[in-house]
Amino acid sequence: MDFTTQLFIAAISAGTPLLLATLGGILNERAGIIQLGAEGLMLMGAVTTCLVYIRTGNLAVALLATVAVTAVLGLLHSFLCVTLRANQTMSGLAMTLFGSGLSAYLGKPVSGIPLPGTSPKLHLGWLEQVPVIGKIFGNMDYLTWFSLLLVLVLHLLIHRTSWGLHLRAVGDSPATADVMGIRVQLIRYSYVIAGAMLIGLAGADMVLTYAPTWNEGLTSGRGWIAVGLVIFARWNPLRALFCAYFFGALDSLGFRIQLLGSVVPSYFLKMIPYIVTILVLMYLGYRNRNKPSGTPEALGVPYVREQRF
Repeated sequence: MDFTTQLFIAAISAGTPLLLATLGGILNERAGIIQLGAEGLMLMGAVTTCLVYIRTGNLAVALLATVAVTAVLGLLHSFLCVTLRANQTMSGLAMTLFGSGLSAYLGKPVSGIPLPGTSPKLHLGWLEQVPVIGKIFGNMDYLTWFSLLLVLVLHLLIHRTSWGLHLRAVGDSPATADVMGIRVQLIRYSYVIAGAMLIGLAGADMVLTYAPTWNEGLTSGRGWIAVGLVIFARWNPLRALFCAYFFGALDSLGFRIQLLGSVVPSYFLKMIPYIVTILVLMYLGYRNRNKPSGTPEALGVPYVREQRF
């Protein structure tokens, strides 16, 4: 395969965990809850997948355990932010610190042990015959296809259904939504938990397809990139797809450049996606300084029924 095709395949592989984490962040923030705990949730998802998959040898059980663990963490974040009305930024940062520390502790027994297998691939023989496209999409794993389908489902859910209308109403004006009979707390709990589960699957995808063994700090800051991508995508699932694959390509570019015999130190090449994240956010902030940002208007604001604002 030529360099461009290889880069596309690598971009999809590296971009899938970013896409899942970004979609999870979009669900959280569309409901009005800031999600800064993506890094910790990804690490907990990754270490749970490793522990259960190595102990049981069953990938389905490992993924179910990952979803369950991160759902509990999402429930905790919801309880703090929705019921106790704690500071959402501090709660998210605490989730990152908690997830980072606990995953490091739990992962010590399995550190460096290879997984029994990787994410199974869906072989599409009829598609593999198509030039270029067949090489890219004809042999992708199930989690990648799941993330692509999820983009379409969430886009339709948010923009074409009454459930999505309720979600956007809660994120923009929870008081108005409450007056219209929408259960604000239930919606916020539901979408924060669902978002946490998707972020946990992002960590599982990393350990299954990107680095098939557990190492402390496996995500290397990709949870924070996902937080930036939520803003970069302007809380839109379709935009998130292109943003995640774009940054996945940047993440893979450094390694591809090394294969071409570049003399640039690898440390500088690994900095490319993080530097571009900062530059893109700066550019978008400057370009859209006089335009509506698309941010949910009640993002980060706790809702108290009958409180006057």
